[in-house]
Amino acid sequence: MSNCRFLYHNGVVLDAPPVTTFLESLSGAYTTTRTINSATSILFWERHMKRLSSSIRIILNSKPELLFSSGSSPSRFWTNQPVPESSIYDLVNSSMNKALKSVVAKEREIIYGEELAVTVLVTGNVEKLSRLVDDNRDQERKVLDLLDVWLHIGGYSPCPLGVRGNAASLALVGRGRDVAAAKYSDWVRLRKPLEKFRPLSTTELLLSNDGDHLLEGCITNFFVVCRRKSASGGSFRDFEVQTAPITDGVLPGVIREVIIDVCLSKGIPYRERAPSWSERELWEEAFITSSLRILQHVGAIKVPVGSLEALACTKTEEIQWKEKTFQEGPGMITELIQRAIMERGVEEGFPLKDFQGALAK
Repeated sequence: MSNCRFLYHNGVVLDAPPVTTFLESLSGAYTTTRTINSATSILFWERHMKRLSSSIRIILNSKPELLFSSGSSPSRFWTNQPVPESSIYDLVNSSMNKALKSVVAKEREIIYGEELAVTVLVTGNVEKLSRLVDDNRDQERKVLDLLDVWLHIGGYSPCPLGVRGNAASLALVGRGRDVAAAKYSDWVRLRKPLEKFRPLSTTELLLSNDGDHLLEGCITNFFVVCRRKSASGGSFRDFEVQTAPITDGVLPGVIREVIIDVCLSKGIPYRERAPSWSERELWEEAFITSSLRILQHVGAIKVPVGSLEALACTKTEEIQWKEKTFQEGPGMITELIQRAIMERGVEEGFPLKDFQGALAK
């Protein structure tokens, strides 16, 4: 059933293309999450709605054309417009309720026996835009009426966590993205040119603005476990978890946020600092995170010899790489964080049955 997908919009359920194709076709703010425990609850749903609301607000107030597929740029109207988190939450939950009822009625078995991947895309309705400036209703209502919700729902088969052979392989190939604090669908199209630099068997592409400080992956957040220079390495307090701060231009990933909470609660030393390639001899572990793969340990990282700019002038087969390798399986800190994330996921899981009985038999 993992190939079974549905797209829901304005009361209509359609067969859906792959999620990447879907996101390339529309501009907007989005978030992707998945279910756990055989599709009984959605992972960190409230956190995703909070981040989605933040993405919409950032886009409206900084680059509103990222919300409109037509390329419209209504900047004179959108300055400092309110986008209350509770209103976005209600808007999306209402669509989820209707979508799940429709999907269950059409194909009940997609809900049972496997996990689901759920992508929520919020777009701006261009047809309504021209009528809003002269609308006398309050600004919040005007903003909400402009927004359309699209839901892409499909079966998902997660890779087992912590398996030695499931290590990620990373390669640094490009610079950080614009409006990085928001998650927007245009990035799916904008990152495509980086694919030509992808080495064989590479899991994820990394971004950096200076070729040394590693910011994030194209679709993941990036972490290293760095050994303190004077430490013996006998205790997890001899290490420090590092990841780039939001202010450096990275996405505030939902799992990234959970990891910060886990480190604080477990007493694991943690610092928001972009890992420096020049200090890689101190890196004992590395991992990437996303809401689908959750946490994946890293087996190898490649960085091109020379500057990032030189990549564009070099034939792909002629690119030379420097490489940092790690032990085959997840390290001590990675495993500890991995277990804690899943515990949090169960605690914060949003039951699908809570969508107003959408899944009632």
